[in-house]
Amino acid sequence: MSSGYDENQAAFDEARLISDAQSSSGLSDFGADEFRRPLAVLLKSLREEAPLNEFGRTLMRSRILESLETRLKTQDWVVRHPEILEEEIVAPLVVIGLMRTGTTMLQRIIASDPRNHACMWWETRFPAPHPDTDWSQPDPRIPIAEAEVAAILAADPRQASIHPWDANAPDEEIMLLEHSFRSHVPEAFVNIPTYRSWINEEDWTPSYLYLKKLLQSLQWQKRQRGNIRERWVLKTPGHLGYIDTLFEVFPGANVIQTHRDPIDTVPSAASMNHAMWALYSDDFAANVAGAQWQERLAWGTARSMESRERYAEDRFVDIWFRDAMKDPIAEIERAYDVFGIEMTDAARAGMEKWRVDNPRDGRPPHKYTLSEYGLTEDGIKAAFAAYREQYIELRIEA
Repeated sequence: MSSGYDENQAAFDEARLISDAQSSSGLSDFGADEFRRPLAVLLKSLREEAPLNEFGRTLMRSRILESLETRLKTQDWVVRHPEILEEEIVAPLVVIGLMRTGTTMLQRIIASDPRNHACMWWETRFPAPHPDTDWSQPDPRIPIAEAEVAAILAADPRQASIHPWDANAPDEEIMLLEHSFRSHVPEAFVNIPTYRSWINEEDWTPSYLYLKKLLQSLQWQKRQRGNIRERWVLKTPGHLGYIDTLFEVFPGANVIQTHRDPIDTVPSAASMNHAMWALYSDDFAANVAGAQWQERLAWGTARSMESRERYAEDRFVDIWFRDAMKDPIAEIERAYDVFGIEMTDAARAGMEKWRVDNPRDGRPPHKYTLSEYGLTEDGIKAAFAAYREQYIELRIEA
């Protein structure tokens, strides 16, 4: 075993991480929420498999430590304010779809409706408030998040073309799921095949229950600032594989699913995740990243198609990428109509203002090719054959 893996042994020792989180937070109670088993599997995979460089090892350890601290801090707030768990998450709108299909744009436009809540990036990154928070003042987590986004873009300028990074804009709650230690976040940073395979077979109900608790906490925090709205707008491509669990934990949820040819989305997703691997590891074969993310996205897509057969059609609205790019507000209005939500003048004005303020041509283009990641059109077509037949091929012919 190389010295890098020896260093992994020390960095990802479970007892030390638990102790360090308790010491740094000054708290000891994690609550009854289940997390130890997935944490143990993740840490074992990081110790034994992860080809991390020093930078990646430091950041991965820091993220795990922050997740443990978040759990401790959240539990402390809930103990002191049990009314947090009385917050109702009613009928959220959930945007799902393959990565690179316009989900971020749609979430941010829908969140511009003044009746809707969304998780800001800084809230998803640091969901637990500081213990001495003054709700009448700007939140001290915001400048920390802004500095982190600036550091990400400085370390890898390509990220600006891949994702519209903004600490103060709505973003996906996959980083909230990360704190449950069942999430696809770790595999986005480093190649850990054992953990990756393990989560495929896991029941994610405990993770979605913890996501609900964090949303209750964030809604309670917004309430302290006088920010009270009707519903949440959530967005995570990873929900594709967990629609049954999503509906079990959020029974009033309705889904907007975006669609784009996987021939376009898979290499883009591979590029985005390979860029992360390259930061965290000195052994980051592009073809391995390409193969893993093609498999992950095909896996989630197949599960979503299976799940959708079990629910009423009016719980889903399908939006195709090119239609969303052409007139997203019209597509959102169509979804609102299916879900029984009125498109008010204020909602339309908020959405139109967001479009004016956020032109896509303000960001550099995201450049990539299939061959860079060992991908082929024929391989992608085979992996997504059923999905392309149902959602893509007729649209292409039209």
